[in-house]
Amino acid sequence: MKLITVYIQPYKLNKVKQELFKEKIYKVSVTNALGCGQQKGFTESYRGIDIEVNLLKKIRIEIAVNEAFVEPTVQAIIAGSRTGNIGDGKIFITPIEECIRIRSGETGRKAIG
Repeated sequence: MKLITVYIQPYKLNKVKQELFKEKIYKVSVTNALGCGQQKGFTESYRGIDIEVNLLKKIRIEIAVNEAFVEPTVQAIIAGSRTGNIGDGKIFITPIEECIRIRSGETGRKAIG
């Protein structure tokens, strides 16, 4: 079992969801996030004062999958989010020790679905 955590540009969310659905990956969690990386932000003027904005809007997606779905999930995310420009995002894959479905009490691979 793996947890795939992804940071992407907000405007790419619908395309990533479409690519995931093509691979029959439906269970995702999506949250708004702020972050900075190689983009380094930008400077804007507010009431005559220059302000450095270095935390940019991002989307965080979390997907728990069984081993067989790791590669299709990663490829779908890349297909939906890659532009070739700085700021396309990052994918992190971490192991999951245990998963428990609260409703039924199922554990492990069955709980992820």
